[in-house]
Amino acid sequence: MYSWIIWFHILSLISWFAVLFYLPRLFVYHAENRENVGFVEVVKVMEFKIFQYIGVPAMWATVISGIALIFLSSSHYGGVNILSTGGWLHVKIVFVLFLMAYFFSLGVFRKKLLEDKCEKSGKFFRIYNEIPTILLMIIVAMVIIRPF
Repeated sequence: MYSWIIWFHILSLISWFAVLFYLPRLFVYHAENRENVGFVEVVKVMEFKIFQYIGVPAMWATVISGIALIFLSSSHYGGVNILSTGGWLHVKIVFVLFLMAYFFSLGVFRKKLLEDKCEKSGKFFRIYNEIPTILLMIIVAMVIIRPF
């Protein structure tokens, strides 16, 4: 069972990161083409669908499967509670919380863009798009390297 949940967790994570990488790119196109009303209307639909239909379920699937892995880990690791194996998991969880906050901020930007009330530039969203990459590097390092 544990291996299947890891499999599901990784697939969910990949789906969630597809949204985390692509949605800000849509925001770049949206911000840089505000005068092209027809294009912006299409992008608004794309932003909604990718956030609501892929992002939200993928985020919750990642979080729920991650919690399941924590609870099932003691049986997988011979009775050892994974939360007591070092600080790496605690650091990972903190950065996952940052990632969730970032995801929810994308939802806020999406709503502002939908209402034509977002004044952020394409350059802002290009830079903002780097945050999930940095968080991903830290999260994966915690899992693979387990530095503490």
